[in-house]
Amino acid sequence: MPSPPRAEVFPVRTPAASQIFTTVLSHGPLTRADVARRAGLSAAAVTKAVRPLIEAGYLVEDADGGTRPLLGRPANLVRVDGGRALFVGVKLTGDRIFGVLTDLCCRVRVARDLPLPARAPKAVLVSVAELVRELLTEADGFGVPVLGCGIAVAGEVDRAEGAVRYSPFLGWRDVPLAELAATVTGLPVTVDNDVRALTVAEQWFGAGVGLSDFAVVTVGAGVGCGLVVHGRVVAGTYAVAGEIGHVVVDPAGPPCHCGKRGCLQAFAGDAEIVARVREITGTSITDSAEAVALAHAGHPGVREVYARAGAAIGRGIATVANLLGPERVIISGEGLAAYDLFAEQIRDAFTEAAFGSAAHCELLTRPLPFEEWARGAAATAIRAFVRADPEQQAAAPAT
Repeated sequence: MPSPPRAEVFPVRTPAASQIFTTVLSHGPLTRADVARRAGLSAAAVTKAVRPLIEAGYLVEDADGGTRPLLGRPANLVRVDGGRALFVGVKLTGDRIFGVLTDLCCRVRVARDLPLPARAPKAVLVSVAELVRELLTEADGFGVPVLGCGIAVAGEVDRAEGAVRYSPFLGWRDVPLAELAATVTGLPVTVDNDVRALTVAEQWFGAGVGLSDFAVVTVGAGVGCGLVVHGRVVAGTYAVAGEIGHVVVDPAGPPCHCGKRGCLQAFAGDAEIVARVREITGTSITDSAEAVALAHAGHPGVREVYARAGAAIGRGIATVANLLGPERVIISGEGLAAYDLFAEQIRDAFTEAAFGSAAHCELLTRPLPFEEWARGAAATAIRAFVRADPEQQAAAPAT
């Protein structure tokens, strides 16, 4: 049995300290002057925050022989000590659970996954506890504490309450997942929508580093969107910001499970594509891999299904670009296995529907396996640990 993680809090819980630390985390190593410039803070504020973080071992100061001012002492570089602490990230799907153990810089040290034998909350918690127990056993070998666990779930998630309001793939409503998971794991737990969690990882450690405004659009079992506006991941008042899967892209389009017609999900969701391919071909295919194989074999009707899906995705992305004006849209998700079948249609439809300068938005594809989604969950746990605002705090385990 792994040793229990020791309770620990971030040494300086102020907005300025959090901003300074995350600046070094995403952009470091940096000199103090560079930190102040990037964070928009005074040199005195940086010095005040950095000192206790170095004393506690979260930041390390290295002499920089290459950065020598004309007068005075050489400037030293400050960096995050990634090995100072560990975090667990868990991604739940409808039939499998993926987990990672990361360091403080969100580098994956260990990855595990397990089948999900049942979707009821109690059964899922048993699997979560088993997976986390395996990761904590691995963590013992690193000799540093595990300071939090993030869980990513598709659907409507109240991040502040740590509750899953609705998850279509698990069939859950109003499940207090953070509280329940904290009890079975013994760790502070954060819970967030899976696409928002992936967006946090992209913002701090991936293709969104340094961008003030960008979006992550995921295509697969569902169609999701994570939004970063003025440097903040946006959830909205009701935690449904970015729900482009149910933006109507064609009022005369196919019916959607939500009750409307022509939603982006109805064109581009994996299950919807498979159902349409079955209807067109008269075959009994069961998954998207078989649908993709038929398209690659040259079946014209199947290729048209993917072309329509691509056009719908492009219009959905254009809606995001027109409303928010992001510098970049990162396209990811398991649906990228079919990307060659609809990439041209995505770009053509985006260019046609984007208004004015919104068309300059960069579209970047990033195939990210579910391990990366679990890493996103770990990123939310890191964020909760270092952030000072109450909405970002993890739920404490029951004692």
